[in-house]
Amino acid sequence: MVEAPAVVVVRAYDDDDARDRAGVEEVERACEVGCMSGGGKMCLFTDLLGDPLCRIRHSPDSLMLVRIHDHVAETATGPNSTEIAGLVRGCVKTVVYGTGTTQQQAKDDDPIYTKVGYILGLRVSPSHRRKGVGKKLVDRMEEWFRQRGAEYSYMATEQDNEPSVRLFTGRCGYAKFRTPSVLVHPVFRHALKPSRRAAIVRLERREAELLYRWHFANVEFFPADIDAVLSNDLSLGTFLALPSGSSSRTGPGWEGVEAFLAAPPPSWAVLSVWNCMDAFRLEVRGAPRLMRAAAGATRLVDRAAPWLGIPSIPNLFAPFGLYFLYGLGGAGPDGPRLARALCRKAHNMARDGGCGVVATEVGACEPVRAGVPHWARLGAEDLWCIKRLADGYSTGGPLGDWTKAPARHSIFIDPREF
Repeated sequence: MVEAPAVVVVRAYDDDDARDRAGVEEVERACEVGCMSGGGKMCLFTDLLGDPLCRIRHSPDSLMLVRIHDHVAETATGPNSTEIAGLVRGCVKTVVYGTGTTQQQAKDDDPIYTKVGYILGLRVSPSHRRKGVGKKLVDRMEEWFRQRGAEYSYMATEQDNEPSVRLFTGRCGYAKFRTPSVLVHPVFRHALKPSRRAAIVRLERREAELLYRWHFANVEFFPADIDAVLSNDLSLGTFLALPSGSSSRTGPGWEGVEAFLAAPPPSWAVLSVWNCMDAFRLEVRGAPRLMRAAAGATRLVDRAAPWLGIPSIPNLFAPFGLYFLYGLGGAGPDGPRLARALCRKAHNMARDGGCGVVATEVGACEPVRAGVPHWARLGAEDLWCIKRLADGYSTGGPLGDWTKAPARHSIFIDPREF
């Protein structure tokens, strides 16, 4: 039987269609998320746990597009087979994009918000690459962003992912924008001892929102709906670290966040924990046998002699979960040390939760970045690219064109799309 040319369409993903779900899962399995830092052939794969929408399900306004190839027989009345050639996810939200032009103005002025579209999870089946599939999906997603009133579109990829960078900066008109780092630390079999030099307070959601709107009000990409983030079931809590004994507020006499905001101590740090383990699992593939054996040996030694506190490497070569640390920030000379104390607490939470790693993403000049423990081999250097969506936004808003704005010290990473 002679087949007519394939019918190519781009449409919304149908979560109720078993064929769509199976096709998306097939494309995901065929596509690597990215290679681990340090070169080599090790790659990170994602198991979406049967939910292709998991990375955008908690976003305020989201869409998943698929590009379909329907192979139609010459004498048939409908398609003989349907193949998903590519897919892309996107969401639209309102975020901070700046304040005044000077540091003092940034502290004194109210935040300026804009609506942005975020492109994530672009995948093209290996058999359909270099055929314009990715470009078509991005164009259609940008069209949907414009319909939702988004002024900018942005995306994130690894800096060494040359095909992705070429697609967005070369063919889609994006500009290189920010270079945050993904910092990853393995979760050991043994718990880490809490710092004696830091007092950690668990904040109520209302307190966390007040603190975040105070500290991150002028930080790029801080979401206007931070209350929705903090109240999400995947958000496991917000924790504030203060120097031990620096104030009665650090102990049983903690007077609440209002007192803290009225007279903050010279140094402090804060972060929240997001449970990615219930949304997806990761797996490192392509590791050399020697590396696998060495990692296994650390676990054996740690199991046999736990009192030694050997930094055992979890089994990252099978599916594992992670906790993501978001809202990481702080101030003062001891801020990095206090951030380290919070990371140790998050490590122990992840250990109790059965995770393999904890991870965070921070701006290149984040003040407390130095305090985040991480293994460089497991992390990645990201590249964020941005684009103005329409000529109609010619004034670029009160601050001008955001695509040309210099980077600030911090950047807020929304855990809902990590």
